[in-house]
Amino acid sequence: MGSLKDILTADDVRRNVIDDCCRLIEDEVRSKRGMSGLALKAGFKAFKKVKPGALPMAVDNLLDDFADAVDPYYQDHLESGNSTAVQSFRPRAREIANGLLAITDRKAQRFERGVVRKTYEKLRPTAVNHTTDAIPGVARLVDKYA
Repeated sequence: MGSLKDILTADDVRRNVIDDCCRLIEDEVRSKRGMSGLALKAGFKAFKKVKPGALPMAVDNLLDDFADAVDPYYQDHLESGNSTAVQSFRPRAREIANGLLAITDRKAQRFERGVVRKTYEKLRPTAVNHTTDAIPGVARLVDKYA
């Protein structure tokens, strides 16, 4: 079996992966409650207003790096004997989330638009919890395509 990047970024599936990732993000944001949920929803709305199609463009921009970051966990999953990536990823969700956020942290340092950078910096302290919550959804996408 090839790398997760090879699987998720193949020409015949990349667009579908991007669409599924966008739906996952939309669903995760919509599910948030409380004060941090309100802040996340407001920040997400501001991000999407920056440019039409901002979310799919961002996902497309991050997909290769994210697939590389998740690949070691996917390879471990293949060797684990677990029937789903959800089973393999769940115990390591915080670790996976931190790996993904390290990528967005590096990218955020280069944001040219002030509103995007400011929004990211405001939301970053709670991002690890929100991203950890999303890892089962990420694992379901891995199961779907791999």
